[in-house]
Amino acid sequence: MNVEIVTIGDELLLGFTIDTNAAHLARELAAIGVAIVRRSTCGDGADDIASAVREALDRTGAVITTGGLGPTSDDLTKPSIAAIFGRAMRLDEAILENLKGRWKARGWPGDMPIANRQQAMIPDGATVLANRHGSAPGIWLDDDAGRWVAMLPGVPREMRGMCADVLLPRVRERLGANTTVIASRTLRTTGVAESALPELLGPLASGFDGLSLAYLPGWDGVDLRLTCRGHMAAEATAMLDKGVAAMRERLGATVYGNGSDDLAALVLQLLRDRQMTIVVAESCTGGMLGARLTAIPGSSDVVLGGVIAYANEVKETQLGVRAATLATYGAVSEETAREMASGARSRFNADVAVAVTGIAGPDGGTPEKPVGTICIAVDVQGAVRSVRPAVVGDRDEIRRRSAQAALSLVRRMLVHPSETP
Repeated sequence: MNVEIVTIGDELLLGFTIDTNAAHLARELAAIGVAIVRRSTCGDGADDIASAVREALDRTGAVITTGGLGPTSDDLTKPSIAAIFGRAMRLDEAILENLKGRWKARGWPGDMPIANRQQAMIPDGATVLANRHGSAPGIWLDDDAGRWVAMLPGVPREMRGMCADVLLPRVRERLGANTTVIASRTLRTTGVAESALPELLGPLASGFDGLSLAYLPGWDGVDLRLTCRGHMAAEATAMLDKGVAAMRERLGATVYGNGSDDLAALVLQLLRDRQMTIVVAESCTGGMLGARLTAIPGSSDVVLGGVIAYANEVKETQLGVRAATLATYGAVSEETAREMASGARSRFNADVAVAVTGIAGPDGGTPEKPVGTICIAVDVQGAVRSVRPAVVGDRDEIRRRSAQAALSLVRRMLVHPSETP
């Protein structure tokens, strides 16, 4: 089955709202074997909606829309699509009574706002898709030629709920038995440039055994996504298991997780398993590393605290960095980072300390230490290791990548203590 997605809303075109709905639908539908062949976005105007949906129907005969089902004057999805099918609009009394009940339950004084009657207007011959997550019902509209449009709300929480509750079961029914799937697995890597990964992967760099491979770089590293198409679910699972195992063998410690794993959460779990505590000492990241760790629920049983040592004076007085070290090597040096880490671990009586110092820019760089020079050190119960990666990007990207690199060094020291970084 080939399907097109049309997301509706001026706010999407203007960039005020990020379209997460299409991405969610694409992932969920691919998992049951539906191919999303095109995604488009149009404004709230009736002509814009009708044109986008009509063109999509002409190409595939199957369209899912999100947005434009609310009670305001710019919510024109239903009448615009009804016109394509030559259907009139009618008032659904059951939906109207349900809406009145919702407003009464809210304690609304008087009658329901008249604008909400629009949500009870349904195209003739349409199937109402129940919405347990909000007030706007979804609509399924089809014709004798087998063409169909599923209309879902634009509010992401409501759309996701309705996708699981009513859309996917209905699409599965149309697919029938013995359906092939589109399945993917993602390996998360960090600390290796996108261009270097093919060399590490060797013959696996372009995919293998019927699996395609995509490289997805970001500030936190490069994700590697394996995709299997055109196979039954059990066969796809076996093929992906084999592919993931082969890639892990090639990449080793470069891989830190799967899917959407957060490196901070993985590090916390490693520390928890070992009954160890951690502290941070930060300069250029300004608290970002501590924020990554404490954003994880339950981190208080592992994270003791930290110091933002931006000024050299704070590095000396709070972390015990020697004045001679700063004078000889500078604040941005592995020597300073190592003393920051050891000083923090000692003062907090922690098992592990991680320190970051560097030049995030846009100013402050020199020929010897350009913007993006970062020094990271980790002290694990007295064993200290440091690295000096060259980090690229603007100020925000450098800070984010530095925090990720620091977490990566902690992980490597815990999992591979004898490894050279």
